[in-house]
Amino acid sequence: MSHLDIQRRVPGWCALAAASLLAAGCALGPDGKPPAMPSPAHYGADAAPAQTVAAGGVTQRFDVGAEPMPQWWRLYRSDALDALVDEGLRNSPTLAAAKQSLASAREQLRAQIGSSLLPSIDASGQATRQRNLGIPEAGPNTVLYNVFVGQLQLHYTFDLFGAARYANAALGERVDVQAFELDATRRALAANIVAGAINVAMLKQQIDVTERLVTLASETAAEDEKRYTLGAVAHAQSLASRQSAAALAANLPALRQQYAASRHALAVLLGRTPDAAPEPLDLASLSLPSSVPVVVPSTLLRARPDIRAADAAVKVAAAEVGVATAQLFPSLSLTASMGQGGFSWANALSGAGALWSIGGSLTQPLFHGGALLAQRRAAVDAYQAALEQYKAAVLSAFQNVADSLAALEHDAQTLDATDTQARAAQQAFTETDARHRLGAVPATAARQSEQQYLSVQLDAIRAQAQRLSDTAMLFQAMGELPAVQGG
Repeated sequence: MSHLDIQRRVPGWCALAAASLLAAGCALGPDGKPPAMPSPAHYGADAAPAQTVAAGGVTQRFDVGAEPMPQWWRLYRSDALDALVDEGLRNSPTLAAAKQSLASAREQLRAQIGSSLLPSIDASGQATRQRNLGIPEAGPNTVLYNVFVGQLQLHYTFDLFGAARYANAALGERVDVQAFELDATRRALAANIVAGAINVAMLKQQIDVTERLVTLASETAAEDEKRYTLGAVAHAQSLASRQSAAALAANLPALRQQYAASRHALAVLLGRTPDAAPEPLDLASLSLPSSVPVVVPSTLLRARPDIRAADAAVKVAAAEVGVATAQLFPSLSLTASMGQGGFSWANALSGAGALWSIGGSLTQPLFHGGALLAQRRAAVDAYQAALEQYKAAVLSAFQNVADSLAALEHDAQTLDATDTQARAAQQAFTETDARHRLGAVPATAARQSEQQYLSVQLDAIRAQAQRLSDTAMLFQAMGELPAVQGG
């Protein structure tokens, strides 16, 4: 719900009064429209291709002009991944805290609108018993009496120059900023869960492959040690084999640490404790989306929550210029009270006990040491800063999309090359292993061929995971169009 929805809940007569004041007054601040931004023909320095090269059996198509996908992670066609994202969106304390902060901000807006546009009415009652000294000439007698008073008090400040209206608008736009930031937090959480799950799956496969490499290297080192003992190989070869096995084994602790840390981070994103980290996904179970939307720049300005938040921040700054300007003009307040009072209950409730008062006050600032003018200049400077920050947010969004598009094209090229290399290495290993089983080559040759294949396989695993992650980042960069509100 936007701040406009909240203001609509103010009683009708108050809304009409505010509208009449707006019509009668003049604009004391800028209109709050964001600056016009260029609409580039394409995001990057070079136009993105219509599709990537074929890699891993998938050619990704860039669907230019399509609308962004709200639940894009479902395109990976993994029920396990969907369950992780749904759990994170449901249980993340960070997201829950952002939701509660937004709810609090909306209630504060309702409170400010009610207090600034409606009169305040308070009821008070007082019953006292007093003892005063008597009249000196009459002797030392004292006077004891009771006082009973009940009153209704009304106070209302007329928004002659729109100070309250501008203040409400500023607070309302701040609420919208928080709403857009909540949307950005939600989308970032989903993207981080997807990227985290892919990273965990990649590290698990890397550990499995590296463990096999260590086993093969250790077997080669043990064989070379025996051959050196028999005088079949030089001592240098035996030492080199042992060094190679130790170097591969040294990679495992770092990989296992990354794997553990990534699982712990993923658990926290889901709202779990690290000891309840989910089991890793199988990287092969994730289907790479074959089509990704590429929204046009004008649509991106409406779809990215960070840009919409910057837009709302411009409106906040514009309204605060209006507040600072309105403070230079007179303010008019009305106070009134009515009630009953007397020295006994009977007198207080009789017609003779009627009490009432009415009055108004008009205040015109004359001299505040230049503070009011300085505050207005500060508000104008803040508005200019907000305009520049909006421009920076738009340019950053364009760069984000451009980098993501370039990354997908380069990821496909990398994966295509590593896949070709991996297939060749696998074929070489298959042939060498078959020759070893026939006795044509020694076991050492088969192990070396398998080691070469597994080393290339490590690169292929990284390339596959990078392509999956960068696809998620592009979906994230596209944003999400706001839902159409029903009438």
